Amino acid sequence: MKKRYVLAMIGMLTVGSIALSGCSSRITVDEPIQVTGVEASANRTISVESRETVEVVPDMAQLTYGIRTENADAVRCQQENTEKLNALLEYLKGQGFSEESIRTSDFSLDPRYDWSGNTQLLVGYEMNTQVTVTDVALDQVGSMLSDGVAAGANEIRSVSYFSSEYDKAYHSALEKAVELAKEKAGALAAAGDSTLGQVLNIEEYGDAQYGRYVNSGMSMAARTEGAGKFAAAEDLADMGVMPGKMQVTANIRVEFELSQP
Repeated sequence: MKKRYVLAMIGMLTVGSIALSGCSSRITVDEPIQVTGVEASANRTISVESRETVEVVPDMAQLTYGIRTENADAVRCQQENTEKLNALLEYLKGQGFSEESIRTSDFSLDPRYDWSGNTQLLVGYEMNTQVTVTDVALDQVGSMLSDGVAAGANEIRSVSYFSSEYDKAYHSALEKAVELAKEKAGALAAAGDSTLGQVLNIEEYGDAQYGRYVNSGMSMAARTEGAGKFAAAEDLADMGVMPGKMQVTANIRVEFELSQP
């Protein structure tokens, strides 16, 4: 490491007075002054970004059902939707799911129009309700889909998977990311003829909690013909549940001190 000196000289200054430009102050030197080399202090650091991913196998699922009803009368449309919703909720609770694991949302009641003529004609109403149930074991998914449809749902909005070991996997990814940051910073320090010092700061960012759930891309809606139901409930029960692996990623930034080799 090359040293930088503020001043490196030995000299003799003659006794006298030195006037400072633009200032009334004066410096008087009465004795010889010896100045030796003084190393300039500097805060030398290096920062690196690191990203590590840990793969885990999902062991739980989240199902989102849809309930859609249509009727020429708005009140009757809402009543039919409520009846199907209550039947679905009763089924879910009967399967042992607590109220904390069941969430209803997306209530909407909208008019339906016939646009075939020159003017819009009100022909009825459509109501949609969404029900999400979490903490579903993977071996329950098929039966939950088919039985949920039989209980009143006529849409499968989504099937998502997650791992009960997510937090543990994320902590492991953080540890691996720190080790990778040390390796990268060490290589950079060596290339710059320096020695890597202690960690000064670690910043975690980009903790993608949405990664907790991996959407399978699965969705189904009721047929419009006939009774408006799925082709067959057993088709849903026989659907293969193959979640594969999910990736848990940690992103960090680490600042290290650089010291003289």
